[in-house]
Amino acid sequence: MRAYKRLLKYVTVNTTSHEEVEKTPSGEGEFVLAHLLADEMKSLGMTDVHVDEHAYVYGFLPAASGCEGCRSVGFISHMDTVDDCGGTETRPQLILNYDGKPISLGTSGKTLDPDAFPHLKECRGKTILTTDGTSVLGADDKAGIAEIMTMCERLVREKRPHGRICVCFTPDEEIGHGAVYLDVGAFGADFAYTVDGSAPDEVEYETFNAAAVHLTAHGFSVHPGDAKGRMINAMKVLMEFNGMLPPDEVPEKTEGREGFYHLTGAEGNVSEATADYILRDHDAEIFDRRKQKVQETAEKLNQKYGAGTVDYQIKDQYRNMAEVAARHPEVVEIAKCAIRAVGLTPVSRPVRGGTDGAQLSFRGLPCPNLGTGGYAYHGYYEHAVAEEMDQCVEILLEVVKAIAEK
Repeated sequence: MRAYKRLLKYVTVNTTSHEEVEKTPSGEGEFVLAHLLADEMKSLGMTDVHVDEHAYVYGFLPAASGCEGCRSVGFISHMDTVDDCGGTETRPQLILNYDGKPISLGTSGKTLDPDAFPHLKECRGKTILTTDGTSVLGADDKAGIAEIMTMCERLVREKRPHGRICVCFTPDEEIGHGAVYLDVGAFGADFAYTVDGSAPDEVEYETFNAAAVHLTAHGFSVHPGDAKGRMINAMKVLMEFNGMLPPDEVPEKTEGREGFYHLTGAEGNVSEATADYILRDHDAEIFDRRKQKVQETAEKLNQKYGAGTVDYQIKDQYRNMAEVAARHPEVVEIAKCAIRAVGLTPVSRPVRGGTDGAQLSFRGLPCPNLGTGGYAYHGYYEHAVAEEMDQCVEILLEVVKAIAEK
């Protein structure tokens, strides 16, 4: 089965993760997909297939005859999708023999336009998977799941030589929990690859350093007619906090290795208001200065309005995996050679985000990230290219081949 057909099946399961939910998985749909995938893995002949109490799905292909001495390699993708677009049901569209023109996304009034997404200009004649404009597609990261499953199917069906293959599908990656409960020891891989990128020619091993910030402003509410010199408006205190941050160091004004402060949500009233930020930077020293800026800004407001006016919590989320990749260059080189083997030129750009691989790398499992053939993640315009998904499968097979040959 081609990978895109698996993707069409997987996206019909709602696996939205929810940051406000404290348990893992945060959405019951992740268990639904986990058991569907476990059944499919068993049907492919994988061994030790199981779903644990947190909806992590594990499965293994024992080394083929003659390859027992090869290193074990892992492949990891996440099952959850973002909660950004509000849609609880995904209705994918399949565009055959794409003509290069704008694509109407169902009856939503939205259009997937090549002028806005230039990659589409190279996709004439290919098969495109889109949303109907009411939800995300879920190629992030169900395309990666589909490609790993297709790789495993072909290894078994075509009796290709391979070392031990370790597969894990994780929940709640989109809310930063995807690698938390992955049992690295039981997984047993010497190194691994997350399949959670975009273009097939990508191999990513440099991520942001990341932290989350939660602010609470405590105001003093009195009748507005009698407020002079007395009222402290908690919402305006947080607005003042935001105005004290560097105005150009935000996602919409940065690129490449430039970091940012990103306001992700705010709510409240005169008496109390909260705001959430994420902090990101590739440079560890600058990242630390961003956290210090938050602390200093909050303290300045406390000096102005009174002690305890602004409370803050800063929680580190993940670190830049480049420092781990530098200690294991062969893992990246295997991926680059696999990309070259399918006729592409490998590209390595700094990831303006993070993957499960960032956390896993610092837990002793070197884990670069490979592409999926999906684009425009986290929005209504998310789409995937079937032929590029096929290329991603071939790249995974080349990775396995290179390890078996060593």
